[in-house]
Parts: sequence; C-alpha cells; structure tokens
Amino acid sequence: MNEIAETTGVSESAVRAAREFRVVFSRLRRRMRESYDPGDLTPSQTSVLSRLDKDGEASVSDLAAAERVRHQSVASTVAVLEERGLVARRPDPGDGRRQLVFVTKSGHAFLEDRRRAGEGWLTRALEDHCTEAERQTLIEAAALLERIVRS
Repeated sequence: MNEIAETTGVSESAVRAAREFRVVFSRLRRRMRESYDPGDLTPSQTSVLSRLDKDGEASVSDLAAAERVRHQSVASTVAVLEERGLVARRPDPGDGRRQLVFVTKSGHAFLEDRRRAGEGWLTRALEDHCTEAERQTLIEAAALLERIVRS
C-alpha cells in the first residue's frame, strides 16, 4: 500500500489520481502559457484577475479569502493590476468604508486575448489527438474536477 494512503486513510486510487492530475495540470498550464504572451503578469495576478472576471466584483478581503492568501498579498496584487489598468475600484454601495474591485474593459480584453490563444491551441490538440468519445470523457472529468474545486 502507498505510504500516503496508509497514513491518511485514503484509497490508493485517490492518491494516484491526485498525483497524476497535479502533474498533467502543471504540464497543461505550461503548454497553455506557451501559446500566448503572459503580458508580464504573475500567476497570482492572473488568478485574481480571472476570479474577478468569473465571479464579479469583490473586496480585497473577499478576494483574499477566495484565493486563500493573506489580505496584504491580494492588496499588492490588486495594486499592480490597477496600475496596469486591468482592474479598478469603486465604493461598495452597501458599505461606504469598503471598496469593490472590478475588471475594466482593458482587463476583459486582456483575458479574452489570452483565452482565445490558449483555447485555440487546446482545441486544435483535442481535435487532432482525441476521439469524440475521449473528448466527451474529458468534458465529464472537467465537471467532476469543478465539483472538487468548489468543495
């Protein structure tokens, strides 16, 4: 039995799946990054910008909780994104002491360009190297992974 499975009481298949997903996602992320110009954003800056784009405006505190990092780290990240014109702030209508961060038009355009380049590469790879049944399996696996991420 695997050492991690023994010490944590989880199945060997869970350990193997976790290991294989970690490796393949790292490789996939690298390949996706190779398909576009990162625009000098760090992974944490990209993550915050993408989260705001997907989930909508949020306070720095909300972003820190969602990203599971310190408030100060997100505040620095937001400051860089704001300086680059990718996000802006506005007063929270429900609490005048707070500010909400949102993605600007430039931020949306930046993300769309990156997505288009990355998805273009991945779409072509899936078309060229996978069968229809395999693509359907990947769609189902993505739904399962999304459920895990949200747990």
